[in-house]
Amino acid sequence: MSDRMRLMPFEKMLSWVLSELKEKDSIFGIHRSKFYKNKSGSCIELFGEKLATPLGPAAGPNSQLAQNIVAAYLTGCRFIELKTVQKLDGEDLPVSKPCIYAQDECYNVEWSTELRVPDAYNEYIKA
Repeated sequence: MSDRMRLMPFEKMLSWVLSELKEKDSIFGIHRSKFYKNKSGSCIELFGEKLATPLGPAAGPNSQLAQNIVAAYLTGCRFIELKTVQKLDGEDLPVSKPCIYAQDECYNVEWSTELRVPDAYNEYIKA
């Protein structure tokens, strides 16, 4: 497994989604029968918005790639915490991976993002 995220062009991702749905009745390995459906119609209110569920992934590399955000949504996540991005990003970050220092207590030594700001923005829009 690489320590670099590989971005997928929107057209390629859409082609993958549509062909897998047609051929296997699934998207990113998630079968259609497992797609979340709010059958009760009930919602909760959070930050003035209605949500079918308060579930979702915490921010991290997993919530930076469009296909992971789509997979989370398909399985019921309606509250997705996106990874923070800032001007100092990508290879400019002066930290090595893994970014958790765990000699006797654990703390995160990374700054925040693996992707450059325009790439992260495009992933969120793509999702």
